[in-house]
Amino acid sequence: MTTPTVTARPSVSARFAWLVLVAAVLAQSPLIFNPGYFSHDELQWAATANAAPGLPPPWFSWAAIDAYQYRPLTFNLWLWLSRHLFDVPYAFHAVCVAWGSANAALLCVLAQRLGVPARQAGLAALVFALGPYAALTHGWVGTLGDLIWLSAALGAGLLGTSRLPLALVAAGAAIATTAGLAGKEAALAIPGMLAVAWWFDRRPRWAMAMLGAAATAALYLVLRFDALMQPAPQGAQYALSIAHAPLRWLEYPLFAPLLHVPETFATFTQGGRGPLAISALLWLAALTALFRADRRLFALALLGGTASLLPVLPLGASFNHYGYAWSAWMALCFGAAWPRLSARWRLAIALLAVLTVAHGAMVMRLVHRVGTIQATFSPALAEALSTRPADAPPLRLRPAQPDTRWIFQRLTHQIPHYRGVLIGDRVQLVGDDAPADRVIQPDGRLVPAPL
Repeated sequence: MTTPTVTARPSVSARFAWLVLVAAVLAQSPLIFNPGYFSHDELQWAATANAAPGLPPPWFSWAAIDAYQYRPLTFNLWLWLSRHLFDVPYAFHAVCVAWGSANAALLCVLAQRLGVPARQAGLAALVFALGPYAALTHGWVGTLGDLIWLSAALGAGLLGTSRLPLALVAAGAAIATTAGLAGKEAALAIPGMLAVAWWFDRRPRWAMAMLGAAATAALYLVLRFDALMQPAPQGAQYALSIAHAPLRWLEYPLFAPLLHVPETFATFTQGGRGPLAISALLWLAALTALFRADRRLFALALLGGTASLLPVLPLGASFNHYGYAWSAWMALCFGAAWPRLSARWRLAIALLAVLTVAHGAMVMRLVHRVGTIQATFSPALAEALSTRPADAPPLRLRPAQPDTRWIFQRLTHQIPHYRGVLIGDRVQLVGDDAPADRVIQPDGRLVPAPL
């Protein structure tokens, strides 16, 4: 990768960034035209935001720094969007897809500033936007925090490659990191990512951006350390342990080409030995291509990619959206390597990119399918409960197809109410052979259970 100087910065083609934005939005149209939602958290936040239609939503306090999850920017934006857009899913999804596509356009600009030719920068940004990490992040409303903190990281990166005065770069990076941390704790990765960028591209603005971001992150840790070290209330997936890091570090890259695995945490449980071996060999070939293009670029990919994952490596489970920033970093590195490679080594990167985009298409299809089911199931469930006495036993539901159980487990998990109808503990999913009141059809309809 070239190391441009402050006085001879490569030109940037804004046209390619706009093309990336438009192409990414169009290619993600299945996510936009999704009539429903993916999981329980969208339904939970909508219930909270619309609990009292005549009153403002119960805003999350910006002063609640002792909360385990202190995400005031994410939570308040989520409440506002849920109040205004939940009943118009296409509009809600359009906001998320447009935001994610804008992140891809910013990545295209940043790559060009780092010396990547415009065409390669645009293609790399599109691979990022259409991969399985971004597909879930852009299609699941519950990942607003990841959209926010990657935007903050890209903004800090653009400051590091700008011509602004050093003091403004430091202040801007501090502000960007503050916004990122108000979106999600994972933004603690920003100073490390900037540090890696500065190590490989020694222009002073990288150093100032790193210092501004590091100062903000240090203050955040001072204020929030005790809260972050609390036992995770949400379950084992949030339990912190250094022992988790090696497995997490392997899961994110190996997941990319595994077309049949929908979510990262299933990489090893559902991947299969053969596909996992092929994925590992493909990644070794792609990393070898990076090494042959530029050893510094190879090191940049490994160190920067690890830095982007540092806050999530100790967690008990991996998720697609946790690898969102990592996939952006890797796309940038592979885009930078492309012009320096022979056709044989380009083939390894191209094959990885094609499989990654194909995997993203599969994830998009899954998100759209679940949303279509939710758009039928949740109203049907609300209708069934609306005529059921409040003191009646829970409505027993049995999925007609056992392999769809996970969908309905999510869509019935701790939902306070749906469009004014109390849900809560008034519904129960039962086993395949257990007595049931209703059977859930694969499309989400409820039909009376046979006697």
